[in-house]
Amino acid sequence: MSEKQKTVRSLSGIAGIVAVATLISKVFGLVRQQAIAAAFGVGAVVDAYSYAYVIPGFLLILLGGINGPFHSAIVSVIAKRDKSEAAPIVETITTLVGAILLLVTVILVVFAGFFIDVIGPGLSQEVRTNAVLQLQIMAPMAVLAGLIGIGFGTLNAADMYWLPSVSPLFSSITLIGGLALLGLQLGNQISSPKYVLLGGMVLAWGTLAGALLQWLVQLGAQWKAGLGRLRLRFNWKLPGVDEVLRVMGPATLASGMFQVNVATDLFFASPIQGAAAAMGYAGLLIQTPLGIISNVILVPLLPVFSRLADPQDWPELKVRIRQGLLLTALTMLPLGALMIALAVPIVQIIYQRGAFQNQASQLVASLLVAYSVGMFVYLARDVLVRVFYALGDAETPFRISVVNIFINAILDYLLVQRFGAPGLVLATVGVNCTSTIALLWLLNRKLHGLPLREWSFPVLGLTGASVVAGLVSWGVSFEFQKIWSTETLLLQLLQVSVSGLVGLVIFALIATQMKLPEVDIFVARLRQKFGR
Repeated sequence: MSEKQKTVRSLSGIAGIVAVATLISKVFGLVRQQAIAAAFGVGAVVDAYSYAYVIPGFLLILLGGINGPFHSAIVSVIAKRDKSEAAPIVETITTLVGAILLLVTVILVVFAGFFIDVIGPGLSQEVRTNAVLQLQIMAPMAVLAGLIGIGFGTLNAADMYWLPSVSPLFSSITLIGGLALLGLQLGNQISSPKYVLLGGMVLAWGTLAGALLQWLVQLGAQWKAGLGRLRLRFNWKLPGVDEVLRVMGPATLASGMFQVNVATDLFFASPIQGAAAAMGYAGLLIQTPLGIISNVILVPLLPVFSRLADPQDWPELKVRIRQGLLLTALTMLPLGALMIALAVPIVQIIYQRGAFQNQASQLVASLLVAYSVGMFVYLARDVLVRVFYALGDAETPFRISVVNIFINAILDYLLVQRFGAPGLVLATVGVNCTSTIALLWLLNRKLHGLPLREWSFPVLGLTGASVVAGLVSWGVSFEFQKIWSTETLLLQLLQVSVSGLVGLVIFALIATQMKLPEVDIFVARLRQKFGR
């Protein structure tokens, strides 16, 4: 068997592990959001939680997420080194990061009111009070986020993929358990104004406890594998530490700029009642498939990008970049089209129960359509950013991200006046488009030429196939509603399943005629899995 075949098989095996683990984690995350929606709808509790969670969530995604800067920096350095060198490097980085983030935690507790006023200047007094208290409770997530991110990277660099990918489910389980206990005590009164403060505290404490549990689970695996313990180590001159910091610093700032854009969106959303909560619900419906596919594509490819960083390996690196971009197009374009076509029934199936009624479904569906438009460029941008990280260049994505803050703010201001809350999402899509174009252009120069024209034709073809699939899916859904007008859960599930399946079949028929290697590999893997 050739080395190339071994690599493909290895990548496929890793992708399968990550896909299953991430799917389990995302399903629990969706159930968590369903529980919140049923309990509180789009009312004051969830609005307050949305603003209180901005900074802790920003840090958890920024520092603690798979494919985040801490994960990317650790993997890009540790993957090149012997396992015996990993523990001292990890312990040194953990000491430095923990000290910095402990200071951040104190600042968040003391100045919680100030941060909430900056993010949500248009909040009512009730929502503001609740948000300040929740932020103070969740402030220690700053430290936990850094530790989780370091753990993700350390375990992945040691070829351990299952636990890091599945560990976020522990956070979801903890929060669901807290909501279940509150529901048993209060019953139908859980969403009443009388219990707004109590509901907010349950959300905040449940989120904090979940992050703590997620870190502890990873820590056990890290210790057992000999990849570092809770030991203070101040050897900044240790080989590898400076390399991690060189990637981690600019990468953190670059990823942070994206989260600044999220905070900017919430700033403009604060006067719109229920907008923040609705954006959270719609965002999760996008992040569930996006997170799974992102991890499947990026987690196995990032170490490969790093090992192909030498100029003599750039021809193979370009092949891998194409593979990442076309796999992104092959998965995200049809999914986006189907979500646009079936947005309303999808939202009704997932969320419409309890305190979450039809008006909330319409608002969330409009946001889901806007998010779905940009699914491909969101993930394509991430693929390109990881190539820059692998090349040891975190400054370029950072500079682009800084420019994007201003572009996003201008688009937010213009589009929110024309489209309301969906305009804020469309502004983010616009920013992701400009980022992807800029990254491609700069990478083309850095690698002394990319076959961009050759790559563009299959992407355009897959886009056209997705548009056709989306239109067919919408048509089937429309006819389905004419035949069965009742909106029972069973009929809605049947409507979405049939319409989505027909759309996917149409897309598959067109895509297979394009004779793309990535499509052939994808189909072969499916036949291998289901033909056994």
